[in-house]
Amino acid sequence: MPPLRPILTALRAGARCGGFLLLLSCERKDPFLSLEPKAQLSVAWRADESASSPGLELGSSGDSLVFEPSGEQLVSTAMRTWIYTDTGPRRTRLGYLRAGQIVDARGPALKNEGCKGGWYRINPRGFVCLGLGASLDLNGPIGREAVRRAERGKGFPYAYALSGKKPPHRYFRLPSAREMAQVEGADALAEGRVWLERMNQSGGFALSIEPQAPAFLSEPLVKPYGSERGYRTTVHAGRASKESAFALLGAYEHEGRAFGLTTDFDLIALDRTRLVRPSAFHGIELQGSGGLRVGFHVRGALSTWELLPNGQFRPQGELREKRAFELTGSEERDAMIETSEGFWVPRAALRILEPRSSFPSFAVGDRKWIDISIRDQALVAYEGPRAVFATLVSTGRGELGDPDTEQATVRGTFMIFDKSVSSTMDGEEDRADSFDLRDVPFVQYFHKGFALHGAYWHDEFGRARSHGCVNLAAQDAARLFEWTDPVVPPAWHSVMNKERGTVVIVRP
Repeated sequence: MPPLRPILTALRAGARCGGFLLLLSCERKDPFLSLEPKAQLSVAWRADESASSPGLELGSSGDSLVFEPSGEQLVSTAMRTWIYTDTGPRRTRLGYLRAGQIVDARGPALKNEGCKGGWYRINPRGFVCLGLGASLDLNGPIGREAVRRAERGKGFPYAYALSGKKPPHRYFRLPSAREMAQVEGADALAEGRVWLERMNQSGGFALSIEPQAPAFLSEPLVKPYGSERGYRTTVHAGRASKESAFALLGAYEHEGRAFGLTTDFDLIALDRTRLVRPSAFHGIELQGSGGLRVGFHVRGALSTWELLPNGQFRPQGELREKRAFELTGSEERDAMIETSEGFWVPRAALRILEPRSSFPSFAVGDRKWIDISIRDQALVAYEGPRAVFATLVSTGRGELGDPDTEQATVRGTFMIFDKSVSSTMDGEEDRADSFDLRDVPFVQYFHKGFALHGAYWHDEFGRARSHGCVNLAAQDAARLFEWTDPVVPPAWHSVMNKERGTVVIVRP
């Protein structure tokens, strides 16, 4: 346990660095939440010490430092369980937990008019109120039903499905064969079995189907606080719309049919959906000196060539997938260009990103920032003046139009201020698809309702087609979400910080 005086000294220094209270360097000026998870757990703090420390008020922001886990935990029982800076009447939100997420907690519970159940401190900082949105009973209905947590760092956080021609019914427990026939028609079960067999043979699943459903799915599911209930019959809550999109916590075989458990805690027959296969496209990590030498093959066939010692080119192969290349800068006869992989390609077949002629004043040291070009439909991530990652995106279909009157992406210099592992956008993001977009992945707001985020409903990166946000492929969305500030702590679903986010430049 570190001595009290150095910690209080660190608290005062933290306040000067922007109000995030931890052992920080004022020169770095990074928020507390930009620290790595191990660093976030580097300071221990006991309730009895905070209570006895002069000038440190229980329930204040200084009373929510990182602590060594004791085994006590709480579970979110709401669609959004808000995390607050302190327990006072002027408390502000730091972020939120999603239903089923479990975090380390530290008492004693602090009860006041704002929280009759008692406030608990959580790692790495902040307070959560016990009650409708959180519980210490990890084995309650929501903790039991949230069989899978959102995954981070690789691709999409969940598996996704879109409504088929016959949209699925939203069952709140697994139906019997007789109930399926009553609800969906006599042929529903047989059709579902044929679909499952065909998918098993083709390997067409984008998720694994568990052969045995958990026993609790045979009982009515409990909805998290804040979710929509609507009307309910004996076994289902109506049919989903044709515009529905679903994020899935799990999938199970039942009566020879495949059912998915959604993040809204409904059960849907997967044969009534179109399972989403995430785009195979992804950007490229730049390994060179930091200069921007990148080209993208967008569509059609791309021939690859070998340069012989006599200066002649020999055909080597052909590529058809959309992909990125890092270029060496070597060109021959203004027609062929060399890739860092050793082969040559026709220059005209690539969409080549031109290096910036100048850099903004903040592009110094290793400061992170993002540069988005609407004309190129491209995004480049920088650390100072060094380009470290590049990819194709889809910005607003209004291209360079007025974002106030057209479906165009706002232009200017902004800062990421709100990040969520997933967030529902209710069809506003891409009206061409007109889906109710549940759990849009890795959302990073940088100006009002404009955000960077993954898109599971199309694979046309490199072409303007969104309602105004910046669409990213699965792997790119996951990569950038972990790279930018503010950092979302591992057990949280969302974080907000209007002062210390990564800069985003959107230009023509």
